[in-house]
Amino acid sequence: MKKLLIPMTILLLILAACGGADEAEEQTEEQTEDQTLEVASLISPMLDILEIAQEQLAEEGIELEIVELSDNVQPNDALAHDEVDANFFQHVPYMEEYNRNNDTNLTPIQPIYYANYGVYAKDYDAMEEIPDGATLAVANDMTNLDRSLRLLDDHGVITLGETDNPHYRLSDIEENPHDFEFEEIDLLMLARAYDDVDAVLMTPAYAEPLGLTPAADALLTEGEDNDFAITLIAREDNEDSEAIQKLAEAMTSDEVRDFLEENYEETSIPAFD
Repeated sequence: MKKLLIPMTILLLILAACGGADEAEEQTEEQTEDQTLEVASLISPMLDILEIAQEQLAEEGIELEIVELSDNVQPNDALAHDEVDANFFQHVPYMEEYNRNNDTNLTPIQPIYYANYGVYAKDYDAMEEIPDGATLAVANDMTNLDRSLRLLDDHGVITLGETDNPHYRLSDIEENPHDFEFEEIDLLMLARAYDDVDAVLMTPAYAEPLGLTPAADALLTEGEDNDFAITLIAREDNEDSEAIQKLAEAMTSDEVRDFLEENYEETSIPAFD
């Protein structure tokens, strides 16, 4: 019996050692995975903010890979399908609309900055100068169309009626005293419409390449009292991960605040304390 007991003990020790090695390998792989983040984004200053965060995270052993995409659909699709760990390009109402339409669980992590929405016109210096029957270009996605209509309603240009929908639509315009026509255009194409319509409602990110800023050129502006801060977004399954939380900290650092205030004072207002 003693002769059999010794080999069995050795065998158990070997199996335990192998199991421990496998567990250690799995833990190492998980830790490595947790320390690499892929974040989808679109344009500046979003990309600039991520680059600042990238340097800070590197000091903590977290590799941030910035995935630059070309439209405002891909970043949410990529996040929803686990192709990236987070994205940074949208406000929360846009994310909520995506969740409703796609049965997904994207979730906001941290608001970063307000993009001061405004009305821009090539040939007019005031909203009152725009003639009756003029054409105004607005974004064609539901959340930014809603945002455009609310901006005009807040300034008394139109009057919106009651609605049971999550967002206002053109059909919800109750009063349009100037008989403005509204042309719905893809968000990324609004700047191109600047020369072709009487006025365009758009964010400063798309106005800036035209040399336009909210303070100097917008006929009407939205301000900061709104729900449309550009926000870091993740998923419910990774929102509490250490890497995502450290990314949020890096994106709300003094370096990011200083960058926005020095380079985008009029267009990208910090949304964090």
